[in-house]
Amino acid sequence: MRSTADRIRHAISFEVLALLIVTPMGAWLFDKPLHEIGVVTIVSASIATGWNYLYNLGFDHALRRLRGTVRKTVPIRVLHAVTFEIGLLFVLMPFIAWYLSISLMEAFLIDVSFALFYLIYAFVFNWVYDVLFPVPEPARPS
Repeated sequence: MRSTADRIRHAISFEVLALLIVTPMGAWLFDKPLHEIGVVTIVSASIATGWNYLYNLGFDHALRRLRGTVRKTVPIRVLHAVTFEIGLLFVLMPFIAWYLSISLMEAFLIDVSFALFYLIYAFVFNWVYDVLFPVPEPARPS
């Protein structure tokens, strides 16, 4: 299992890199002022950071209980990314609608667009993170 410090490094690096990509891209795609999309992305990232920590902790515990290891196959990585984004979608959509003064349908479309970006981003980021910072294997009994 990962340490608390490693999980915090993971969550923060995930969100900071994503913000640097998604904020200007979102402002351009949705024809909204950069500062408005910036607030949406920063608030969303703050919520997502907490969700990321809790979700990954729970997912790893479940994975270890069900499979005996936290190593992820490609199908498990896909499941991990999809279920993370679905949970986050339900939390963020009302905030986006309220802050941008748009309908829930418009907020849904923006949120789904961000979720699609994050779905791909999460898959790639987590894979690269696991390669750069592998989970230490427990010592084998002698």
